[in-house]
Amino acid sequence: MQYGFVLDQRRCIGCHACTVACKSENEVPIGDFRTWVKYTEVGSFPQVKRHFAVLRCNQCTAAPCVTICPVTALHKRPDGIVDLDKDVCIGCKACMQACPYDALYLNEETGGAEKCHFCAHRVEQGLKPACEVVCPETAIVSGDLHDPDSPASKLLATVPGAKVRRPEQGTSPNVFYLGAHEANLEPGTAREEDMYIWSDRRLPKAPLPEADAQLLQRADARVALDVDHKVHWGWKVSAYLVTKGVAAGAALWAPFLAWSSAGDEFARDYLPEVFALLFLAVTNVLLVADLKRPTKFLSIVLRPNTRSWLVKGAWVLMAFGALSTGSIGARLLGLDGLADVLRWLNLGAGSMTAAYTAFLFAQCEGRDLWQHTATLLPHLLVQALCVGGAVMLPFVPDQKLALFVLAMAGMHHGFGLRERFARHHTHNARMAAALLPTVKAWRGTQLSAFHFGMGTSTMAAMLAALLVLNGTAPAAALALLAVLGMGGLFLYEQAFVRAGQLPPLS
Repeated sequence: MQYGFVLDQRRCIGCHACTVACKSENEVPIGDFRTWVKYTEVGSFPQVKRHFAVLRCNQCTAAPCVTICPVTALHKRPDGIVDLDKDVCIGCKACMQACPYDALYLNEETGGAEKCHFCAHRVEQGLKPACEVVCPETAIVSGDLHDPDSPASKLLATVPGAKVRRPEQGTSPNVFYLGAHEANLEPGTAREEDMYIWSDRRLPKAPLPEADAQLLQRADARVALDVDHKVHWGWKVSAYLVTKGVAAGAALWAPFLAWSSAGDEFARDYLPEVFALLFLAVTNVLLVADLKRPTKFLSIVLRPNTRSWLVKGAWVLMAFGALSTGSIGARLLGLDGLADVLRWLNLGAGSMTAAYTAFLFAQCEGRDLWQHTATLLPHLLVQALCVGGAVMLPFVPDQKLALFVLAMAGMHHGFGLRERFARHHTHNARMAAALLPTVKAWRGTQLSAFHFGMGTSTMAAMLAALLVLNGTAPAAALALLAVLGMGGLFLYEQAFVRAGQLPPLS
């Protein structure tokens, strides 16, 4: 059994009755929507036509929001409806990154995610969804798509040419469109204006450069009305990527620093694990602080969804912390051999700590820029080795370490340019890549976080290498350069995280 909708856009008049009925039936907050009507105008004066598209959750067969939810708040019912337990949700906002259809929103009053649930409370009583009941043109038809005698199945069988939104994401959506214009169903292909037809936009449009707009958007189509959705992952996620990288990188260098003659014994024997645990603690604080319901963070451990890389990532961080702690404890007890063995074992946990976010981002089906795992995974390892080594340099000013840090900074720069200029296979990813340089380093500046961030990291690594190689390496100067390198990486992550969320999904 699989409930779904057929939306007959040949009949839709754009009256928004479905939107109003949905908000009333489900007490949807002002400014949020579970279903809405998008207007796209196609053509050139005087031959212009306005097309409507009713947008909502697609009740996917392979729902990525269900996969990524760390606490099983989202689940697929036996009747095919993707439902959400609002009381269980921890407000991590991962489902909003996973949904390719922009169908989830955050209730700012409760801190939990919400979405269309097919009016399950009505369906269970043998009633139709509220939106279908009020549609004056019978443009909304629901039913069991597995039942050939249901109204939805009959309509699909008699009217050819049904389309779904973003089929390339592999989610098997169960909302079908009849007579919808492709510019309405393919987000980002129609140009966006600074204002909508009746009002100012709640949020500004994505600052796509004109040259890229000419390549990525149709000149004969513009969005006249749509719903704006927020960028939900911000500076805390960018900072988490940096602090996690420092923690992992320090541990990855630990076994090799033992062979160095630079620095003192404490720096070589203890500091890598000390920095690993310190920055791991900061990472955990950032992760919990980014939850809209931080008091529920233990749910990730107590009721885990083992398919989610948010849960698997938590396990990785716990293993990494345990090995790092064990290494320090063994050395304090005089068990240097055991401490060294734990250091080598920690190479695996440290590598996974640095790289698991690549698998988490791969589950974010709505953010195509983040899904190049073959590029992102080695890039995260390179970032970790770069910033982790830079943090160790003031205490272990080893020439080989300085050269490796410089090499990693150069590779990071190369990976960043690859994200910007490499061939991307979806429109969403190409648009996000074009937006990478447009993210500002900070409010009120024209500096690009992407270019300025990578440049800062590379220059900091070059200066640190010169100081170490020349034998003039004051610890304070190297520490300052390490901070600058981390700051540069943070700006790059700001650009990467934000640009991935800027292309419209509706």
